[in-house]
Amino acid sequence: MQEHLETSTLPPHPSPTSPISSTSSTSSEQLKGRHSPAFLAKLDHMRLQIAPLLQITSGAIPHQFPPTLLNYWLLTEAELDELAHFYHQRTPSAYSGCYPKRIAWDRTASLGVKRRKFGKFIGFRNCDTPVEETAAAQDAARRRLRQEDDDLIKYKWY
Repeated sequence: MQEHLETSTLPPHPSPTSPISSTSSTSSEQLKGRHSPAFLAKLDHMRLQIAPLLQITSGAIPHQFPPTLLNYWLLTEAELDELAHFYHQRTPSAYSGCYPKRIAWDRTASLGVKRRKFGKFIGFRNCDTPVEETAAAQDAARRRLRQEDDDLIKYKWY
């Protein structure tokens, strides 16, 4: 199984306001020149810690639970399935509805869909299904219904 990156493995970068230690051979101006402010902001964003969700029955935290936002984005499909199972979402049970958010887990869904559903489950904002994806699913359902209606009319017998 893939090891999670620990926050300590991410090299700390000096912020533009903090002084660089005298042992460092690079100056803050050189660092600013090598990395764009947007990159440094994104790196800070990916270091954000995630508060773990406890399992209802045992109060345990799964070892796969991502400690940082970066680790969340690095979760594999198998790890997401294991997390959904750990939190009683993969196979509905009496405990499934005891969590702040209940999700309908689909093991055949894509990695992006599973990640979005798990993000919504643990309380991330903006993890809703994209409008394009919803519209495409509705169009596919309409086409299926039309085809079924056509088949019924075509093979109708008296």
